[in-house]
Amino acid sequence: MTASPLWASEGGEPVLNLTGTFYGILALILFVAAYSLVIMEEKLHLRKSKPVLLAAGIIWVLVALAYAATGDTHSAHVAIKNNLLEYAELFLFLLAAMTYINAMDERNVFQALRSWLVSRGFTLRTVFWLTGFLAFIISPVADNLTTALLMGAVAMAVGGDNKKFMVVACINIVVGANAGGAFSPFGDITTLMVWQKGMVAFGEFFAIFIPSLLNWVIPAALMSLSVSKDRPEAMQCMVQMKLGAKRIMFLFLCTIVTAVSFHNFLNLPPAAGMMLGLSYLGFLGFWLKKAEHRPGTGDQPLDMTGHNPDDHVEPDAAPAPGHGPAVGFDLFRKIARAEWDTLLFFYGVVLCVGGLGQFGYLAMTSHALYVGLGHTTANILVGLLSAVVDNIPVMFAVLTMNPDMSHGQWLLVTLTAGVGGSLLSIGSAAGVALMGTARGIYTFGNHLKWTWAVALGYAVSILAHLWINADSFTKFH
Repeated sequence: MTASPLWASEGGEPVLNLTGTFYGILALILFVAAYSLVIMEEKLHLRKSKPVLLAAGIIWVLVALAYAATGDTHSAHVAIKNNLLEYAELFLFLLAAMTYINAMDERNVFQALRSWLVSRGFTLRTVFWLTGFLAFIISPVADNLTTALLMGAVAMAVGGDNKKFMVVACINIVVGANAGGAFSPFGDITTLMVWQKGMVAFGEFFAIFIPSLLNWVIPAALMSLSVSKDRPEAMQCMVQMKLGAKRIMFLFLCTIVTAVSFHNFLNLPPAAGMMLGLSYLGFLGFWLKKAEHRPGTGDQPLDMTGHNPDDHVEPDAAPAPGHGPAVGFDLFRKIARAEWDTLLFFYGVVLCVGGLGQFGYLAMTSHALYVGLGHTTANILVGLLSAVVDNIPVMFAVLTMNPDMSHGQWLLVTLTAGVGGSLLSIGSAAGVALMGTARGIYTFGNHLKWTWAVALGYAVSILAHLWINADSFTKFH
């Protein structure tokens, strides 16, 4: 088997054009088949991580065999190590962030916010704007999935049986959460990847704040016209935050500052800063146990004084031997409650896309898109593609292709990949999650009825970026 080099990988190793070989074609078929199962996750009830984990392993077997057939037994080893290193950095970053989110959830931070909103007696239109706005400003710090579920719960608690309100409220929340995540390195996995790759610096993401805001405001304004000003009866269901909740929020902020400082001032991976921040949470948990005079073993509630039996109880709490049910704070339970399906799915995606890159498919795609169509058109298409295919593999493919683009173009693809998923209900984790919680109300078809409004916001956000950040299109890294 002979093949000519197409391009060089990040490790400097040559990548051969093996797209037309038996191994290359088989790898592509395997990836398409695995991703088809991912798309049908809701119908098959097969977790999305399982098919991509299988595909990733087999694809790299095919990569090793294909390169060995050319007499090269070294490049595949180097390439997969680079992929594993890249995944490890993102995995540790996300694991620490998810643990903090789970800790705040167990301390009733989100439940307290929800109960406050529900008890205010706002009109439906006010709730529509508030939930969308909060989705937009919370998702830059928390992930868009958690944000959408929180705001969706508020909308459902207020809207009740008002199906018309629930549909537009859910769409508004999805658009707001995705738009808010687009201008923050922490708002979405795709923006995190772009930041950690060094394509866009931490402070530079905020250059697309106004385009992101327009992406949410325009469809929200159009949809709000269909929302009545009825005032549902206020619900008296106040929830108090548990002991340590405010401290955890403060430490999460400190952790973000630590991660940014590691990257900006020490030239160290942000993941290392996040793991240092995770230790803050561990020591807080230890202090809380001592403050409550709790035993050194077992997990009793931290706030037993004045304990309300109706308080939030962790669904994953398991009995500690000899100590009865464990319902209190414990760092390792927060780690266990991380979105492991998402983390393992991301592993499969990184290795699948990396494997296809070793066959030369990404070099071929990069040439067809970025040379054949031009950078702007290609980056707009990336956003449209992310409405059908998860934006994680799409963005990882773009980063792996690493086209020679201006700073403005990298901001553009960050924007489009982040907000493009709002065009369809299946285009983002936020949309898929709300389809599950508002089953039968927020559906693919109901979202599609308002896709024209979301598409208008998508187009305006792109035009706004091209105008506001025009100078950045002449700057290259």
